[in-house]
Amino acid sequence: MYDEDDLEEIRDAGERWEAETLDSVLESHGERRERFATVSNHEVDRLYTPDDIADLDYLEDLGFPGEEPYTRGPYPTMYRGRTWTMRQFAGFGTAEETNDRFHYLIDEGQTGLSVAFDMPSLMGLDSDDPMSEGEIGKEGVAVDTLRDMEILFDGIDLAEISTSFTINPSAPVIYAMYVALADRRGVARGTLRGTLQNDMFKEFIAQKEWVIPPEPSLSLVTDVVEFSTAETPKFHPISVSGYHIREAGSTAVQELAFTLADGFGYVEDAVERGLAVDDFAPRLSFFFNCHNSFFEEIAKFRAARRIYARVMDDWYDAEADESKRLKFHTQTAGQSLTAQQPLNNVVRVTIQALAGVLGGTQSLHTNSFDEALALPGEKAVRVALRTQQIIAEESGAADIVDPMGGSFAVEALTDEIEQRAMRYIEEIRELGDGSVRDGILRGIEEGYFLREIQEASYEYQERVERGEEVVVGVNEYTLAEDTSPEVLRIDETTAERQLERLESVKEERDDGAVEAALEALGEACERDENAMPYIVDAVKAYATMGEIMSVFEDQYGAYSEEIGLA
Repeated sequence: MYDEDDLEEIRDAGERWEAETLDSVLESHGERRERFATVSNHEVDRLYTPDDIADLDYLEDLGFPGEEPYTRGPYPTMYRGRTWTMRQFAGFGTAEETNDRFHYLIDEGQTGLSVAFDMPSLMGLDSDDPMSEGEIGKEGVAVDTLRDMEILFDGIDLAEISTSFTINPSAPVIYAMYVALADRRGVARGTLRGTLQNDMFKEFIAQKEWVIPPEPSLSLVTDVVEFSTAETPKFHPISVSGYHIREAGSTAVQELAFTLADGFGYVEDAVERGLAVDDFAPRLSFFFNCHNSFFEEIAKFRAARRIYARVMDDWYDAEADESKRLKFHTQTAGQSLTAQQPLNNVVRVTIQALAGVLGGTQSLHTNSFDEALALPGEKAVRVALRTQQIIAEESGAADIVDPMGGSFAVEALTDEIEQRAMRYIEEIRELGDGSVRDGILRGIEEGYFLREIQEASYEYQERVERGEEVVVGVNEYTLAEDTSPEVLRIDETTAERQLERLESVKEERDDGAVEAALEALGEACERDENAMPYIVDAVKAYATMGEIMSVFEDQYGAYSEEIGLA
């Protein structure tokens, strides 16, 4: 971007500035600390100049929005065309209570739904399973059968709303319920819009929710991709999720590298299944965390788009623009929220949300200030949503496409993050002897990801304990008095009401039809057929979540981890 004569002049001027201006200030006043680093412990320089991006080729590395390598954004007009989808994560208690919250959020201006499920549903258990006791409806909505899904979306137009489902081992069942609900209402499958998380690699790497071992779990993920490509072409069958990798304690670079590697692993598995990359890749989506280090996060998002475009082109021969255009949802960092002085979280979330917008996210969830204490209450949810609306409508951040583009600091950080992330991705590929997918499976088995994330998490906590990393209200600027707000409390009759509904469904359904559907699903698994059509048939017969997931456990065995070993 600068010729060598210009750079030499800038270097000389920089040396003069240091000698004549900077050194005297450092001698007399010094700086606040000896070392400045991001939350990820990536050291940042005092000042960035054109010399830090001397190797940057504008057209090759940046280009223009909506064109490769998409560093400056996946679409030409970005938020000048329309703002990001404001999609607040919501779900608690029974389907009725969550349906009420959905209608409240829509009335307040939310533009997309995002469903949080309780732990039994996430783990593929029915509410009447002994393991579910004490957990029904506690951290999300309880969904046992299609009946719950019918109530959950009562009064909501499936053809108009875009819905995200944050669920993984039992994702095929929830997706089947949504498809079945559309069929029952006469809504064409081709009109359904939304996203299914369905990211099992991430579960084995970080979040630790699973039912069956990694390889059959991967096969089910690809079943969903194959089925969705044919049946629900506007629906995203995977949200490849770095969010939980970051929440587990990874650095920003690890989050980016492991997430993109997971995405490439799914691409490889689908291609091996016989799918053409340009048929399914346009519907892949990603999900990133946005933490406190403002410029690092913006650079991470920009680097993500550039890496994805280049790798999809070079490694997987993607030709369609949509196959190389990385789209992602962002959620502010739950890990950063503090139970101490919880109103401080409003500020943290605002900074993180602004970084997500300046980084070019397509969809955004802002955490509520009370989430370190409980599920969010209505007041806290409204503040979180208003945070997005103020950024969109009042800040001007949505009016310029990639306003951080050209910043010496941001461009230098983008390059550094890209290079460090690619080293990780290449290492994973080498683990798999040239296959990213096989490298991920081997890394899971050998505990590679676990070690990398644990080391980063431990190092961060050590810095907090030493006071090198300031957490306002926790290790600095503390208060003695209790500043906790009122929190949402789940109705103690929730479990009772959910169990009554499940019992009623079991009494009313045709047990013969359920048995036949489950038997057909098991036989399809034995024949290595795509399981999705059979799961749809089973949920239409009102087979329960647990009954369907038990078929997979019978076929593939349950998975338990001892440093990744079954």
